[in-house]
Amino acid sequence: MTQPCMTQREQAATAFDALHSRHAAALTQQAFLLTGRPRLAQRAVERGFRLAWQHWPRVAVDPDPAGWVRAATYEYALAPWHRLCPGLRTARMPDRLAAPAEPSDQALLVTLLSLPAPYRRTLVLHDGVGLGLGETAAEIEASTPAAAGRLAHAREQIAERLPELGLGGHPPVRQGEILRARLARLAAAEQMPPPAAEFVRSDSERSAERTTRAVFALIGLFALVTLLTVIVTPDHHTPPEQSMSRVPHAPVAPEQRHRHRHRDESASKAGGSHRAGSAHKARSAHRHGSEAVRKRLRQARLRPESR
Repeated sequence: MTQPCMTQREQAATAFDALHSRHAAALTQQAFLLTGRPRLAQRAVERGFRLAWQHWPRVAVDPDPAGWVRAATYEYALAPWHRLCPGLRTARMPDRLAAPAEPSDQALLVTLLSLPAPYRRTLVLHDGVGLGLGETAAEIEASTPAAAGRLAHAREQIAERLPELGLGGHPPVRQGEILRARLARLAAAEQMPPPAAEFVRSDSERSAERTTRAVFALIGLFALVTLLTVIVTPDHHTPPEQSMSRVPHAPVAPEQRHRHRHRDESASKAGGSHRAGSAHKARSAHRHGSEAVRKRLRQARLRPESR
């Protein structure tokens, strides 16, 4: 029962610590089955709980807080960008298990890591954690037939490479039981203590504070660069149109001015003579046309008399 004197923050910290103490160790073992690297498994679990504390108001009301943390842990453990970092890359050939184990356990881990990441995740959720097929499909965000296909493919690969496990010839339910027992023994063979809940909470708060400071620093830097650009850049604006009277003219030599004037006068005379000729032709045409009209009128008057 929650004490009434506890603050809201203390209540949240208490609930988070309880969630961490119940599921951190199991999640670390599951992450080890996914990656084959103890250190990467611990970092994945720490990352999952750190995100859970940063989003605790949403995680606290989630129907399955452990599933929320598990999904975040699996996403970090199987992140594709880990391939760029040798220390975080999923191991193809893991180191020897810390605890004494049978050779078949080491071979099972090698075979498990050789599966594609989606098939490996489906197998660990269904046969390792014990989720149903529908719950597994919902967590991997796939349809139930797709999840069933991945699970069957993973079991077939393990049965083909490790016939000594005895998976061949058994129904799917029996295969799941055999793999569940073997995966539990394999995960328990590596001792990986998870980080303390208090350390995860404090580290999450420091990470959120650093992220906030970095965002404000970037915003301030961008504003400073913009201000310096405005101050340093000169104003090269010019009016789009200028009056012709303001446009400077190049000086013209006297000889060029005289040639231009003579050319203009010659053009004027040529134009005048052309216009005069055109007018004379028009008057001649008008006169000949008038005479032709008068001649036709006289002929018309003389025709009745001739009749």
